[in-house]
Amino acid sequence: MAIRLIIILSIIGLAEYYSFIVVRSAVRNMPAPWRIGIIAAYLALTTFSWLGLILFRQINWASVPHLLRNLYIAFVLGFVVGKILILLVMLVDDIRRLVTWLITSLAYNSSATPDGTNSIERSVFLKRTALVLGGLSLLGFTYGIKNRYSYRVRKIKLSLASLPQAFKGMKIVQISDIHTGSFDNHAAVAHGIQRVMDQHPDLILFTGDLVNNHADEVDPKYQEIYSRLKAPMGVYSTLGNHDYGDYVHWETKQAKIDNLERLKGIHASMGWKLMMNEHVVFERGADKIALIGIENWSAKANFPKYGNMAKAYDGLKEKNIPFKILMSHDPSHWHAQVIPEYGDVDLTLSGHTHGMQFGVDSKWFKWSPVQYMYKEWAGLYTEGKQNLYVNRGFGFLGYPGRLGVMPEITVFEFT
Repeated sequence: MAIRLIIILSIIGLAEYYSFIVVRSAVRNMPAPWRIGIIAAYLALTTFSWLGLILFRQINWASVPHLLRNLYIAFVLGFVVGKILILLVMLVDDIRRLVTWLITSLAYNSSATPDGTNSIERSVFLKRTALVLGGLSLLGFTYGIKNRYSYRVRKIKLSLASLPQAFKGMKIVQISDIHTGSFDNHAAVAHGIQRVMDQHPDLILFTGDLVNNHADEVDPKYQEIYSRLKAPMGVYSTLGNHDYGDYVHWETKQAKIDNLERLKGIHASMGWKLMMNEHVVFERGADKIALIGIENWSAKANFPKYGNMAKAYDGLKEKNIPFKILMSHDPSHWHAQVIPEYGDVDLTLSGHTHGMQFGVDSKWFKWSPVQYMYKEWAGLYTEGKQNLYVNRGFGFLGYPGRLGVMPEITVFEFT
């Protein structure tokens, strides 16, 4: 833990050092008043950003207007990521200069300086490149605020041999990670829910994190909006790591328990069947499929493991059902337990990662920082006869926007 903290602080220190060098270099030829003013403003914004991050949990964000809060968070994220980009570019330049100096010193056995004219020109170019990348990061994260309700419908055709004939043609819609407490626009959310209904699903599945922390985030208006989700086979839901209220302080242990009970009641009042380590069987004539839903189960040490797969699966094997769908919020569950112990689960549906709400998410190339924490972080994954789909999330958390990774409504069409 101490080593990790030292590494993080070292990276932050280097990022700040190089960023200051780039800014100072950019204003070097400006008149003194402008040069001093810009550097002072830069230092003030840096201090402001880090103070906000350090004191983030102490700030009563509920009292801050949504627009101001959103702009602040987007600015800080863009500022920090921009400095990391500057660090990467400048570090490459310094490594290049060091290698050039070593080669020159060894070749001529002299104390030659590392840089000739070309090196100086290259360094100026790299400094300007770093400054541009930092600025683009700042603008990008600010621009991404407008994408927070830009719902994308992703249609996935699945042809799975174990699916009974009577269920071919079935259409399932998955949504995940609503995070109601982050929303600031009932109409925009209602539009997203209507897009779900426009798909005419046979079954709707929600894979956890209805709230950030408190059941009260789902006010009566949001309850009415979410209750518009209807499907012939029903609406089923599970809990995610945020639904348990683990990330906030409660006055008493009972207050936390009561919060979860209220949240369960909200699921029921909206017509959602909350699955707490259990399964349900759907029948069409003589054909059957099973839906399994468990509480949050994570292979990561810093996330809760409330799920009980054995309990949810109990009695299912005896029913001889050929096709099984599992709702499990955290995708790390798939490799950690589902694949090694439950090889007859055909399709696992997860969420949790949000695709980090930032990255490159195209048909040809996918990248997000979250992939260094989760191998399966967005889209469809297959191993043998088992499949996992990781939904990118309907809502947002922390960063009030989406940059490259859009909020998702997934439509599965079984052929």
